Amino acid sequence: MNQDLIIETRGLVKEFKGFTAVDDVNLKIERGTIHALIGPNGAGKTTVFNLLTKFLTPTRGKLLYNGQDITGKDSASIALMGVVRSFQISAVFPHLTVLENVRVALQQKRNDGFAFWRSEKILDELNDRALDLLDSVGLREFSKALAVDLPYGRKRSLEIATTLALDPELLLLDEPTQGMGHEDISVVAELIKEVGKNRTILMVEHNLNVVSDLSDTITVLQRGAILTEGNYETVSADPRVREAYMGVQEDEQEGEGASGHIPVVEDTI
Repeated sequence: MNQDLIIETRGLVKEFKGFTAVDDVNLKIERGTIHALIGPNGAGKTTVFNLLTKFLTPTRGKLLYNGQDITGKDSASIALMGVVRSFQISAVFPHLTVLENVRVALQQKRNDGFAFWRSEKILDELNDRALDLLDSVGLREFSKALAVDLPYGRKRSLEIATTLALDPELLLLDEPTQGMGHEDISVVAELIKEVGKNRTILMVEHNLNVVSDLSDTITVLQRGAILTEGNYETVSADPRVREAYMGVQEDEQEGEGASGHIPVVEDTI
């Protein structure tokens, strides 16, 4: 495994009118890994994610990408550098076909913009690459279907395809399996695993089965600060993590549930 850091935060702080939502967070994301960011309700995961993708500006601290300080850059600039957030900025249009959606994303990568006025002949030049991307997410057979008609899990796969069209080096996934049934979760989890073979992935995810299956490293947040970090076995066995999720002491075993996994909860910050 390549141990080089692709993204690093140094003393990252975000305050909202005197409330500290992110408190001195120092993240180190290694190139070529799948890194999960988890934590109980109000832990600050969403705020950290928004800081990393420049949807928010930190109050203090630095954000480095490939060793370069990108703290002052905006989200569009870092997307062009290779930091892309899926499900938030991916170009998915419900009443375009699956193929057309990916072609639009490829236009964005080529700096053509959303040039709907361009001739079909020019757009067809992008078909081969678009079909390759659809192959990579298992959607080639759906290429002529309208995006709005796709099952929910397949829509998420399309969103990943449009994101991959931007050729990201670092892919940030925000709740990739949220709201899915078991079958859809399996499809998307396998897709994330496959996509992660060729790039670095950082994800916020509440499904701990997905986290344990996919993640090389897990960072646990509590009250805006890093509580602990390690592989799933390490963090799930940490009594501080169980207490943070459950609000009870380690010896109250009945609160762990039948699986012993950390309970799945929603984040609000």
